[in-house]
Amino acid sequence: MDRFNLQFPAGAPLSLVDLLIHLAIGLVLALVMRWHFERFGSSHSNREELGGVFPFIVLTTTLIITVVKSSLALSLGLVGALSIVRFRTPIKEPEELAYLFLAIAVGLSLGADQVVAATLGGLSILGAISVIRYVRRGHEQTRLFLSVDFDEGGDQAQRIESLGGIIGRHVRNMDLRRVDAREGNLEATYFIDVDGPPRISSLIEDLNEAFPGIGLSFIDQTRMPSI
Repeated sequence: MDRFNLQFPAGAPLSLVDLLIHLAIGLVLALVMRWHFERFGSSHSNREELGGVFPFIVLTTTLIITVVKSSLALSLGLVGALSIVRFRTPIKEPEELAYLFLAIAVGLSLGADQVVAATLGGLSILGAISVIRYVRRGHEQTRLFLSVDFDEGGDQAQRIESLGGIIGRHVRNMDLRRVDAREGNLEATYFIDVDGPPRISSLIEDLNEAFPGIGLSFIDQTRMPSI
C-alpha cells in the first residue's frame, strides 16, 4: 500500500531571523513609499490616511508569502481562505491603486527572499515617478471651467466676441460651453486650457479692465474626485 501514498515536496525551511530582517526592510520601504505618496501624489483623497496603510500591506504580504512558501498545505489552504474574502472599499483614483499594487509587489518580493529586487525595484520605481512628476510640474497645464457673469450693456454678440478674444490671448485652447442671458445679465461658461496660475492672474486683470464689475469663477472640475 505504500506505493499509493502521495509524497508532497517539503517546503522551504522557515527562518525567524530572515523573517524579522525582511519585515524590517519592508517597514523602511513602506515608510519611504508613504512619504513619496504624500509628497508627490496628486490624489484628492486623504493621502496621509491612505499612506498609513502601506506598512500594513507590505508587512502582511511579506508574512503571508514567507509562511506559505514553507508549507504546501498552508499554500493550498490560503487559496480557499482568500476565495471568501471580498474587498468592497472603492478605489476612486488610479494613482491609489498603483501605489497599493507597488506595496503588494514589494511584500511579495520580500516574502520570496528577493530582498535586492524588492529594494532596488521599489526605490527605482519611486525615483522614476518622482522625475516624471517633476518634469510634468515644469510644464503643467491646467484645465478649468471659466464662468463669466456681467451686465449685458451694449451689443450682446459684440461683447461675447470681445470676451472670447481676451480669453483666447491667455489660454492654449478655449471652448464656449454655455451662454445664459436673463434680465440684463449675461453668463458664459468656457472650458479652457491655461498654463498655470500666472496666466490666470493675467487673464483676470485683462477681463476686469475690459469689463468693470465682471464676475469670474474658475472651477477645476476635471480633477474633482468621483463620489
